Amino acid sequence: MAVWIEGLVAVLVLLGAAFTLIASIGLVRMRDFYTRLHGPTKASTLGVGSIMLASLLFFSVDSGSLSVHEVLITVFLFLTAPVSAHLLAKAGMHGGEKLASGTRGKPWDQ
Repeated sequence: MAVWIEGLVAVLVLLGAAFTLIASIGLVRMRDFYTRLHGPTKASTLGVGSIMLASLLFFSVDSGSLSVHEVLITVFLFLTAPVSAHLLAKAGMHGGEKLASGTRGKPWDQ
C-alpha cells in the first residue's frame, strides 16, 4: 500500500476521532435538551463518516475492490441521524422540555 494512502487514512481516522470527541464534549457541556441534540447529530455524524471513509479507503485499496459494507453503514448513518434528531426534538417539544435560561425564540409558539 502506498505511503500517501496510509497517511490519508491516518488523517481521516484522527479527524473522525476529533469530531467524535467534540460531539461527546458537546453532549455533556450543553445546557438543555435541544442544544444537546446538536452534538450527536452534527459532529458525531462527521466523525463517524470520516472514520467510515478511512475504513472504506483502506479496505478498498487493500482488497482491490470496493468495500460495500462501509458504504452501506455510511448511507444508513447519514439517513437515520437527522431523522432521529428531528423525532427527538418533536418529542421534546410535545413533552414540554424546558429551555435553558437565555435561549431565544420558541418556534413552536408561532
